[in-house]
Order: sequence, then C-alpha cells, then structure tokens
Amino acid sequence: MSITHTSQGLYKETHIPKRRGSELTVRYRVICQLTLLNPYLFRHRRAFGRYRTGTPRIYRTRPFAVRRKYHCRQIALQITHIAHTHQVNQYSLIHRAMGGVVLLVRFLSIGTIIICLCNGNLGVPYCKEIERRALLMFKQDLNDSLNLLSSWVGEGDCCNWAGVVCHNLTGHVRKLRLGSYYLSGKLNPSLLNLKNLNYLDLSKNSFDGSQIPDFFGSLTSLRYLDLSQADFQGVIPHQLGNLSSLHHLDLHGNYLDVNNLQWISGLSLLQYLDMHAVNLSKASGRLQETNMLPSLVEYLDMSDCGLYHIPGGIANMTSLRVLNLQRNSISSTIPKWLYSFSHLESLFLSYNHLHADTSSSIGNLTALVNLLDFNHNQLGGKIPNSLKNLCKLTVFDLSWNHVSGRVSEIFESCSSCNSSQLESLSLSYNNLSGELTDMLGNFKNLAVLDLSSNSISGPIPPSIGSLSCLKLLNISNNSLYGDVSEVHFTNLTRLEELHANDNSLTLKTSRGWLPPFQLFMLHLNSWVLGPELPRWLQSQTRLEELYISNTRISGTIPIWFWNFSSLAIVDLSHNQLHGTDELKELTILYLGYNYLTGEIPDCWINWENLIVVDLHSNHLTGNIPSSIGDLIFLQELLLDNNHLSGELPLSLQKCKNLLLVSLAKNNFIGSIPTWIGKSLSQLMVLIFYSNKLHGDIPNELCNLLSLQILDPSLNNFVGAIPICFGKFRAMSSAKFESRGSSFFFRFKHGFFGKYIDNDMLVKESKIFGILDLSSNNLSGEIP
Repeated sequence: MSITHTSQGLYKETHIPKRRGSELTVRYRVICQLTLLNPYLFRHRRAFGRYRTGTPRIYRTRPFAVRRKYHCRQIALQITHIAHTHQVNQYSLIHRAMGGVVLLVRFLSIGTIIICLCNGNLGVPYCKEIERRALLMFKQDLNDSLNLLSSWVGEGDCCNWAGVVCHNLTGHVRKLRLGSYYLSGKLNPSLLNLKNLNYLDLSKNSFDGSQIPDFFGSLTSLRYLDLSQADFQGVIPHQLGNLSSLHHLDLHGNYLDVNNLQWISGLSLLQYLDMHAVNLSKASGRLQETNMLPSLVEYLDMSDCGLYHIPGGIANMTSLRVLNLQRNSISSTIPKWLYSFSHLESLFLSYNHLHADTSSSIGNLTALVNLLDFNHNQLGGKIPNSLKNLCKLTVFDLSWNHVSGRVSEIFESCSSCNSSQLESLSLSYNNLSGELTDMLGNFKNLAVLDLSSNSISGPIPPSIGSLSCLKLLNISNNSLYGDVSEVHFTNLTRLEELHANDNSLTLKTSRGWLPPFQLFMLHLNSWVLGPELPRWLQSQTRLEELYISNTRISGTIPIWFWNFSSLAIVDLSHNQLHGTDELKELTILYLGYNYLTGEIPDCWINWENLIVVDLHSNHLTGNIPSSIGDLIFLQELLLDNNHLSGELPLSLQKCKNLLLVSLAKNNFIGSIPTWIGKSLSQLMVLIFYSNKLHGDIPNELCNLLSLQILDPSLNNFVGAIPICFGKFRAMSSAKFESRGSSFFFRFKHGFFGKYIDNDMLVKESKIFGILDLSSNNLSGEIP
C-alpha cells in the first residue's frame, strides 16, 4: 500500500493481485479514519476474530439489512482494473484498505462508486437531486394551509423533509407520509420521478372534489396507497389496476363511483382493500363474475357501497381475516361458502336485508376472535347451539332481527367455552322469551349487555351484580318484574349506562345506600321509585340523561336535584310533582304530565342552551314570561293543556330556531301576532286551538314555507281565510322532515294523536299537511 499527498488531499493506493494475471488497483481519498464495527456485507459477527481482526469469511450473496442503526460515510473510490490475460471474476475483493477494512465490490472497469463504511453513529444518505426537484414541483400545486410542508424548501436534503422517508442506503425517496396534513389543491404528476416510491399516504386531506389522477396507475413500485377521506370524487381510474405490486389500497370516505371492477383483478398481490362508501351500484351486476383476488388475506371492506348481492368473487378469498359488507341492500340468504372461511376473525353484515334462519354452520367460523355483527337484518329461527364453538368471540351482535327462542338457551350455548372471552352481547329487538338465569353471572368480561325490546320475563337474577366489567346494561321494553335490590349492583363499579325502561320492576334500597357506580345515563321509566325522589341520585355527579317518568314520585322537586353540572336531559313526566324549588341549565327539559303549579319562572336567561321546553299537561298559570325570548336555541315550546293566559310575549320573536310551538288548551287572548310569519320562518308546527284568540288570521302566516301543521281551531277568529293558505308548499309533501328535532319522540308518544293515526307515524314517519280552521267565525271562500 502507498500513501500519496496531492492538492486534493491524502490518498491511499492498494494493488490487489488476482488469479490468472489480473490486477485491481484501488485509489481513494482518505476522508477520515474509521473503526469498523460490523460491516453490513458480512452475515455474522463471528466471521471476524475475537477482536475483529483477521480475514473474514465472505458470503457471495446479496447484502442483508443489518437491524442495528449505523451511520454511513460516503467515500469516493477511484477503481482502475488492469487486465493481463483473462477477465476477472464478477466479484473482486478489495482488502487491506484503511487498516484492515475488507469490502466486497461489484466489478467496474473504470469509474467512481459510492460505498458506505459503517460505524456506530446514526445518519441518513443524501437524497437524489431529481427527486428533490420532483417534490418541490409537487408542493407548488398544493395549498399547505397549516404550513406543515415548511421544510420543503431550497437545496436541502429532502430526506429530512416532513413526511419524506428515504432508503437508508441509496437515498431514494421510498415513502410519502402526508396523511392528515390538511392539504388541498392539485396533485402534480412530478411524483412519477420518484421511481422507488413504494408508500403513498394522502389520507385526511381535502383535494376539492377532484378525481383520483390517472397517473397514479404509473407509480408501479407502490406497495401501499391510502387515499381515504381526502375529498376525491368521480370514477376510480382503471389505471390503478396497473399497480401489480400493491399490497394495501384504501379508498374509503370519498365520493367515488365504479362502473367496472375488472381492474381490481390486476392487483394480484393485494392483501388489504377498503372501499367503504364507494358507489358500486352500477358495477354490482358484474361483481359476480369478477375475479376478486384470492391474495386478499387481511381485510376487505365494501360497506355502504350500494350492493344488492354478496359478490360471488369473494368466495375465492378463503384466507380473509376481516370482511365488512354492512350497510348495503343485500337481499339474500348468507351464502354457505362464507362459513368455510376458517381464518375469518371479524365479520360485518349488519344493516342489510339478509333473511332465512340462522345457520348452524356459523359454528365453523372458529377463528372469529373479534366480532360477529348481523344486526338490522331479517334473520329468524333460533340461535344455533353451534355458537358454542366460537370460543374466541368477543363481540356478538344479532339485534334488530327476528330471532326467537329462550334467552337462557343462548347463554348456555355461549357459556360452554367463550363466556370468559365475550365482551359485548347485543340481542335487542328480537322475539326472545323465557327468563334470565344465574348463568348470566359467568360472563365476567361482559362490558355491554343489550337485551332490550324482547319478551323476556321473570325477575332479574342477583348474579348480574358480579359482572364487574359491565359498562352498559340495557333491558328496556321487556316483561321483567320483581324487586331490584342493592345486591343486583354489588360489583357493578364500571357501570356507566343503565337502560331499563318499561318493565314492572321495583327498586328497593336502603335510605343511605350509595351506588358503586357513576352513571352518565339512567333510564328507569315505569319503575316504582317513589314516593320520593331517590336520595342516592345525589351521588351521580356525572349524570347527563335522566328518564324517570311514571315512577310514582310525588312531592316537591328538591333543590339538590338541580345541582347536576352535566345534566342535559330530564324527563320527570307522568309523576305527581307539584312544585319546583330551582332549575339548572339544561338542553332538553321534559316536565309534562305532572302537577306543577304556579307561574312559569321569569329567569330563563340562566338556561340559554335549552332546545326543548316541555311543560304541557300541568297546572301552570299566569303569562308566558318575557325571558323565554332569551332561549335563542329553542326549537320546541310545548305549553299546552295548562291554565296560562295573556298575550304572546313580543320577546318570543327572538327564538328564530323554533320548529314547534304548541299553546293549545289555555286561556290566551289577543290576536295572532304578525311577527310570527316574519321572525319564526322555520316553524313546521303551530298549534293554538282551544284558546280565546280573536281578530283576523294574518296573511303573514303564509311566509312560513315549512309549515305542515297549522291549527287555530276553537277560537274566535273572524274575516276571510287568507287566499295564500292554498299555497302552503310543505303541506303538499307527504314526508314529514324532523330536521333533527325530537318530533319522532312526539309521534311515538301520541302527542299528535288528534291529527293522525299513531301507528302509521311510528312505522312510516310520514304525515300529510294539516290545516284546522274549525269552530271559528270565518267567512268567504275556501282557498
């Protein structure tokens, strides 16, 4: 070896003799003196001597990836090959360089190569100039509103830019992780210059309803592509079928259509496909013949895609772990081939029109470890005993079907092996009967138990109190009866929601009882709780919803009752309450069907978040207080069937969000204010029949374009019927739009029973416009 000093620095030169007269000369610039710790080219550490000396054993295989972190220093080697008689082998050994460092170098005649000598420090190679320029061009067409791409500037190393990941040896850009960067604008095809790009995440951005660019189909190195929730629209380009190396494709949460799914068959290595909410209705007729990728072994989501049939091509995906076809319009039986998916861990088929009896073959899905969801279908028959084979199942949801049988049989099937695994069991809205047994206490991991709206009878077994993991219990709308004591709640320390409306249960606890739980929701309508409000409610400081109507409570509402800081909904209706001490801020207040007396308090400014005030069917007197106008978010005001009097307060016109006003069966006087038609433009229901109102009916009411029920009957109105009443557009529509208010609650409880058959409303949610002008002194023609 010789050392040469030149104007460019210190150089070393090594002559390496080769077989058959060949010689290799290596001349390189000495940048630094390195201590070699573990060259990536050697497969084993033991290839060196104990102190990393000697001649290592060379493996003639491709370099492998060392799992430790190394810093690679770039050293320029000028290699000159001098051939005498024969060409040297493809691989040449350069050794005795830099004090014993040995490297394996692919033969080059004359040229310069970059080699990484590894030591123990962390670092990243410099990115490629063409790729840096490509990224800058890509950024130019984007709107980076949060300035998250601020590092994408100048001549810097693009491998250090936000969201950019480079290969740790070559410096090529391999990954772009730009999910949730809130980017918008256009997607520049300069990405095509990233020849080694195998990972592209543009999810959770907003590309303004643009189409997925066709050029994405030319990014043929991609293995991972996530375009979910990025505000793409239009037809998915068939060019995506060219991405033959793709393993992961996520398109969910956009506004995309597919006319033909044949391009999917080109994704021969695809393992994960999420097309949630992609409109496949136009392609659904061709799905049966489409080759649907037997390579899919991880995940397939075609939920909310407008499918009418389960695509037959899915039958080839026998290694799937997750299959999601919920929220479609699939009307068929569950295909038999589905029960042969022995690797399936989660199955979602809810919100379809699947019918026929639940098959005993369900027991073949023994790998189900997460979820089996059949809710909102038309499945019937008994739950098969083969359910006992699903020992790994944690979530089972068969609610909203037509399943029959005894509830105890279901618990017997589940308890054979998976009672310790099951965390959520939902069987609501079926035809289950029979009684609950002490076997319920075996399901120690249950966090959710929903048996509501069945025909389950008998008492609640005390063993339910041993379910220490239970967070939600719903047994509403059954035929349960008997006493519920403190024993039933002994270990329910995690309980957050208790729904038990409409049973024949009586709560019997000691006067000083303190529950072990802190509830958010408590629904005990139609229980026996009285005669006074249960004192233990004071301990429920996180309570948000309280429904205790028709619970035989009487007396005055105590002051402490209104001290709940989080309470948003209260229903105390159908009790025998006859006074209030103090009210607290709420959003929904139901106090109808009680014995409330006195005047409505004039301090509503303290409850400005109220959207529903329901005080109907009490014994309230006096005027409507002017502070009611401070409820600027109010949507429903129900004061009917009281003894209120006076005129409507002018301040009510400030409640511009009102949808429903019912003042019937009171003693209001005066005329209909004209400001109702000007200020309350969103009104859908206006009812003030059976009062003492008089005068003309103002034409301004015709400005209420959303009005569907108008009832001023049983008053003293005179004059002509406004001609414009014949042009109420909303009254000609058969569909009653609730706009998110609680109208459906009113329908269900017969509030509009005067106007329409209650059953039709509950089943159809439809109503025709209603105009009742009867029992007045009106004259003239009917419009």
